[in-house]
Amino acid sequence: MTKAVFPGSFDPMTNGHINIIQRAAKLFDEIDVVIAVNDDKKYLFSTEERLSLVQELIMPFRNVAVHTWDGLIVEYAKQTGAKVLIRGIRNMNDFSYEFDLSLMNHNLNPEVETLYIPTDQKFLLLKSSAIKELAKLGGDVSGMVPENVKKALERKYRQG
Repeated sequence: MTKAVFPGSFDPMTNGHINIIQRAAKLFDEIDVVIAVNDDKKYLFSTEERLSLVQELIMPFRNVAVHTWDGLIVEYAKQTGAKVLIRGIRNMNDFSYEFDLSLMNHNLNPEVETLYIPTDQKFLLLKSSAIKELAKLGGDVSGMVPENVKKALERKYRQG
């Protein structure tokens, strides 16, 4: 049985992230979507909000669960018995960053391998920071994020 981890801040989760989960769910027996918790980072959505949004989105996948984590992802993998880190990539910039990160993670825990899954072409331009900015300015993000995330963005920026 192979367990994989798909880590990220998911602030917010995009259709590109969902695409990676759908594809990875066919490859692994278990997948933990792990939401990063870093007190030094400023998130639009709280940890609880991100957790709730992702829980709703992974409901259709019987082999996918969601958790939060505030430490090194390779430590999470070690504690849960995961052997693979899933990383989505959109372009060479992503690959360059993720490649360096994978070398560091492998050095920290040689038992864990990194698997890169390139996003489908239609999701190449989806970047959480750009989506947040577009939503803040009142732009239509409906093709970029799931419906529950779109509504959460609208609520967040109406309150702000």
